[in-house]
Amino acid sequence: MEAKKKPAAEKKAKPEKKELGVITYNVPTPSGDKKDVISPLPDSYSPQYVEAAWYQWWEKQGFFKPEYGSISDQNPRGIFMMCIPPPNVTGSLHLGHALTNAIQDSLTRWHRMRGETTLWNPGCDHAGIATQVVVEKKLMRERGMSRHDLGRENFIEEVWKWKNEKGDRIYHQLKKLGSSLDWDRACFTMDPKLSYAVQEAFIRMHDEGVIYRSKRLVNWSCSLNSAISDIEVDKKELTGRTLLPVPGYKEKVEFGVLVSFAYKVDGSDEEVVVATTRIETMLGDTAVAVHPADSRYQHLKGKMVLHPFCDRKMPIVFDDFVDMSFGTGAVKITPAHDHNDYEVGERHNLAFINILDENGLLINGMKRFEARKAVLQALKDRGQFKEIKDNPMVVPVCSRSKDIVEPLLKPQWYVNCTDMGKQAADAVREGQLKIIPDHHLKTWFNWMDNIRDWCISRQLWWGHRIPAYFVTVNDSSDMDGHYWVCGRTEEEAREKAAKRFNVSADKITLRQDEDVLDTWFSSGIFPFSIFGWPNETQDLNVFYPGTLLETGHDILFFWVARMVMMGLKLTGKLPFKEVYLHAVVRDAHGRKMSKSLGNVIDPLDVITGISLEGLHAQLTDSNLDPLEVEKAKQGQKSDYPSGIPECGTDALRFALCAYTSQGRDINLDVNRILGYRHFCNKLWNAVKFAMKTLGDNFVPSEKAKSVSDRWILSRLSAAVGLCDAAFKAYDFPAITTAIYNFWLYELCDVYLESVKPVFSKAEEDSTSQRQALVCRQTLYTCLEVGLRLLSPIMPFVTEELYQRLPRRRPQTDPPSISVSCSCTYSDCKMTHNKLNIKGIIDVEKEVAKLMTKKGDLEKQMEKLTEKMSKSDYKEKVPVKVQEQDAEKVGT
Repeated sequence: MEAKKKPAAEKKAKPEKKELGVITYNVPTPSGDKKDVISPLPDSYSPQYVEAAWYQWWEKQGFFKPEYGSISDQNPRGIFMMCIPPPNVTGSLHLGHALTNAIQDSLTRWHRMRGETTLWNPGCDHAGIATQVVVEKKLMRERGMSRHDLGRENFIEEVWKWKNEKGDRIYHQLKKLGSSLDWDRACFTMDPKLSYAVQEAFIRMHDEGVIYRSKRLVNWSCSLNSAISDIEVDKKELTGRTLLPVPGYKEKVEFGVLVSFAYKVDGSDEEVVVATTRIETMLGDTAVAVHPADSRYQHLKGKMVLHPFCDRKMPIVFDDFVDMSFGTGAVKITPAHDHNDYEVGERHNLAFINILDENGLLINGMKRFEARKAVLQALKDRGQFKEIKDNPMVVPVCSRSKDIVEPLLKPQWYVNCTDMGKQAADAVREGQLKIIPDHHLKTWFNWMDNIRDWCISRQLWWGHRIPAYFVTVNDSSDMDGHYWVCGRTEEEAREKAAKRFNVSADKITLRQDEDVLDTWFSSGIFPFSIFGWPNETQDLNVFYPGTLLETGHDILFFWVARMVMMGLKLTGKLPFKEVYLHAVVRDAHGRKMSKSLGNVIDPLDVITGISLEGLHAQLTDSNLDPLEVEKAKQGQKSDYPSGIPECGTDALRFALCAYTSQGRDINLDVNRILGYRHFCNKLWNAVKFAMKTLGDNFVPSEKAKSVSDRWILSRLSAAVGLCDAAFKAYDFPAITTAIYNFWLYELCDVYLESVKPVFSKAEEDSTSQRQALVCRQTLYTCLEVGLRLLSPIMPFVTEELYQRLPRRRPQTDPPSISVSCSCTYSDCKMTHNKLNIKGIIDVEKEVAKLMTKKGDLEKQMEKLTEKMSKSDYKEKVPVKVQEQDAEKVGT
């Protein structure tokens, strides 16, 4: 139908060009109102124009809510529910988060278009230790104050300010990425609803005896004064002697050396030589161990060795853990400061001597690494030092504070994971829970079958305070000195204690534990706490268990395993039916993303573009140390000498999905993303051509009257089939390849070229008119189905173009492509795969042309590849030329 012309004063404003390649949408559109789709499309694709206004309209229309369908009536097509891995409120999202959201949103949109009741639940994680460290650094940098200067309550207020600021920023980023989340259900792990669930989970598990308190070795950060989880310990590999910076020390500390020294055997002239990489810990030695089969030490059974610095006599014990072939075959044993030695100490009932306090100081106040030098010198003075040599080793480093992690003996709260681990392993073995890709199964079983108890207490201020109280009974000696009770309130805890000791409640004094829970504890109940557990809510009944858990493989144990275990323990159900694990994003050189390398990129900078100066400014405003800032700037200058060009959300999402090959890490090159922006431009031009060809009066029919265009319809049918199967298999490269090939190589390069002569002769006679009409119907079908096929991955450009197409059923067709019907293979089944080009194309001539063109292209590609591989390419070649080169390589 022909649109009515508007008076001059009411004419829509033309798109405004700001600069070359950037076109903005400047039609006044109140937030949430539908974008103008009557004005003509701009001449070329521009992300800023395309992405304007659509998200606010989608959200206001309620397309992202499961209630857009119905949650009260059972949907015969089923329910798809997935919760977001809640990002930490430590700062902004990076490209790793963008990958997660590109995959999850594509899946969510695909399921929504299949007519399923669909919920993707958003949220943020309080990230106890990580957030506390960031805020502490900020306070010290801006005010010169520590958290202790502020006090606990005032410091917590500062963290909440940070959370509100960063949480809003994260949600803004997610919306810019096109994430179709139900924002009315957004939650935070320290919201009252979720905090109540955390408290309830702890109390129930404690009352059952699953949570208990014990004094054991933990990973201790002296800088943070807290135990930390294994995931917060970085393993720094050294090949030999290395000097490393340590917080609190002016000079770097030596690591990667093995020190040998001798212990004298009591009552003889013999000595036993041992070696260690941590010579200061010999102050806590309580034994020397040798292998039971080692003939060199059989005569020393029952003997003792003497500690050189005190009157301590230490037994020589025989234990299978000793490697006879390493060094002298004798090992010093420090049960209170080494995990292996701890187990030896338990087996042989050795003394546990703690030589360090929480700050890493010895009893006399000496720092641990100053003690290292002092002990070495004292051994030399006594003639018991033997040698020092290079030694490859792994140094445990706190990922948050960069401190060297110490194994320290501390009383902590633990979860007994034995039974829960067996249940989680059995769920996978019995097929109740599916893990994809399946090469992660070996790791899953290895961890679950050898699971250790989980330390859940942290010596922090930010987090869920442990609802446990230390009990003192006034005027009573009938106590064990270690008695704790749990309670939802102090009154409940007091009643439990009074009952335990058979006294009146007024004789009970309680002191709540100062510690907070490990962040992974609250994350472990996230899939059901977000729906109101332990209360029986409608959302809990409808959406729990969920359908899928999609996340990076690097947190398989730390998050996925704990959700499975705690879901089974507290609800009796698996929290989801499938787990899909994607790869980890690295930079173009294969390096891990690190702020100090300058390769951590905000996805918004890829979407909108940013100059090199802008990237540098972000580093200057960060919490990085000045030396790290300079190092990171050099990294940015090397990788992005001209900054990052504007790529747009759709191109970023498509690139991330295209890279997601199961089982491999992703080396992401911004030039590849830019290539997919050019792909968007191809779509744009194809639809512009089609709209011009269809004309204002075109009315699509229910079905094409003829099948003379079977070839392109068969290619469309094949693409639909491939995408449908690949979505079900989580094979995102197969999806993007099928869509890319159809649009670029089959529709644009072949079909559109083949029908141009048909359209140019459309008015010559009735036969030509009929042929042109059939081609128009076929072209419309290709565009309409092709856009729906692409919509889950590229939601913005497909919505913009879909809204311009004529409707088959204007009164009943869906208002948005995001809630239109998905394409299924059965809907588009067409097997004829030959294109009738007789009389339209001179085949022999075209083949000759193509062969000539192929040869020319191969020469061009050879020169282009040689040019782009030069080391100074990014520095010397203007960014516009780089973009053009990337487009050539991409197409």
